[in-house]
Amino acid sequence: MIESTQEVAPTRAATPSGPAILITAFEPSGDAHAAPLIRTLRSQYPDRPIVALGGPKMADAGADLLEETAADGSMGLNALSRIAGVRRSANTIRSWLRSNRLLLHIAVDSPAANFPICKVTKRTGAKVAHLVAPQMWAWGSWRIKKLRRLTDLVLCLLPFEEEWFTSRDIPARFIGHPTINRPLDLDALREEARSLPSGGPKIAIFPGSRSHEVDANLGLLVKVYTELNHRQRGTAGLIVAANDALGTRIRRKIGTLPPGLHVSSGNADVAIAWCDFALNVSGTVSLDIARQAKPMVAVYKTGWVSVLGAKLLLKTPYRLLPNIIAGREIVPEFIPHAGGAGAIIDAAAHLMEDSKHLAIQSEALRRVLTPYEGHVPEEEAAHAIANLLKGEEVANVQKVLQ
Repeated sequence: MIESTQEVAPTRAATPSGPAILITAFEPSGDAHAAPLIRTLRSQYPDRPIVALGGPKMADAGADLLEETAADGSMGLNALSRIAGVRRSANTIRSWLRSNRLLLHIAVDSPAANFPICKVTKRTGAKVAHLVAPQMWAWGSWRIKKLRRLTDLVLCLLPFEEEWFTSRDIPARFIGHPTINRPLDLDALREEARSLPSGGPKIAIFPGSRSHEVDANLGLLVKVYTELNHRQRGTAGLIVAANDALGTRIRRKIGTLPPGLHVSSGNADVAIAWCDFALNVSGTVSLDIARQAKPMVAVYKTGWVSVLGAKLLLKTPYRLLPNIIAGREIVPEFIPHAGGAGAIIDAAAHLMEDSKHLAIQSEALRRVLTPYEGHVPEEEAAHAIANLLKGEEVANVQKVLQ
C-alpha cells in the first residue's frame, strides 16, 4: 500500500561532499529492513554519504534523513493524501539532487511509492537497487517492464524470487531475510518470559504494528480469545503492542479486559517465547513467530470489497508469508477476512485441543526456514551492491561470498 509522507526536519545536516547513497522506505517494516544494511554500508564505506527518506531505525543506523516517511502516523490516510505525500517526496529528492550527486538509490519495498522516486534517480545515471522484491509474482505482473526500466538489481527476501526475476531478464539475488536471519538468544528470551502471566494455554495476540491495523483487527482477535478462554478455563492471553502509543490505544479501545487477558508494550520476541501459539495479523510478525517455530492462526480484517478484489487480482493461493514460502497452507490463514470470528475460533480451538496439532505445525515451520540457513542479509546485500557499483555481473556475486 502506498503510504503518505510526513515532512520533518532532517535529523542531521545532509551535506554530502561526494556521490551519495540514497535509501527510500515508506513503511515501518521498510525502516526495519533498511537499518541493518545501512549499518553495514556505513561501516564499509565510512566516508560515503548515506541519505534517506525513512524512519527512526534508519536514522539510528547512520542515515541522514531528508524526510520522515515511515512513521505510523502517516498510515491509513485516503488515496489523495497518499498520492500527495509521494509527490512531495519526489520533489524533496529533485530539490536535493540540484546540489548533490547520487551514486546509488536503494528503494525499500513499497514499489508504488518508490517507482516515482526511482524514475527521478535513474535519470541522473545512478544505479538503482530494490531491497525487498516487488510481489509481481502475486499480482500486477504487467509492471515487470517498468521494473526492468527502473532497476539494476533486485535483492530478494523469498527463496523462489531470484529465479522468478532472473528468468524475466531482471538481475536478482536471494539474500535471506532480515527478520529470519537476525541473531536470537532463545535461552535469554525464555528466561525473560518467566515474568509474563502464568496460566495455560498461553496465547500471544499481535494486532498489528500500525494504528489502522489495530483498529481493524483488535476487536475480532479479542473476541476469538474470549471464546477460547470460555472453552478452556485458565487460558492466559497477552496482547503485544508494537510501541507504547499503540499500547495506550489498545487499552482505550478494549476498556475492561476479559479474564486472563493482559496488554504489553515491548519485546515481541519475549512474548513469542512465552506463548503456546499466536493469533496475529499477516505481515512480518508471522516470520518472527515462525522463527521460534510457534504455531499460529493469522487474520487480516477487511471489508467485502477488499476480499473480492483479492480474489480477482491475487494469483497466489496464499497470503501469509510462511505459507507462501512453503507453497502450501501450514498456518490457517484468514487473509483478507470480512466475516465473523467463528471460523477463526474453530481453527484456533483445533490447535488447542491436541498438543500433536501444535507439534505438527511447529515442525513444518522449522522446515520452511531451511532455505535461510547460513544467510546474512545485510552482508550479502552489501556484497551485491559493491559488485553492482563495480559494474560486475550479479552472477559473480556468489564468487565474492565464497
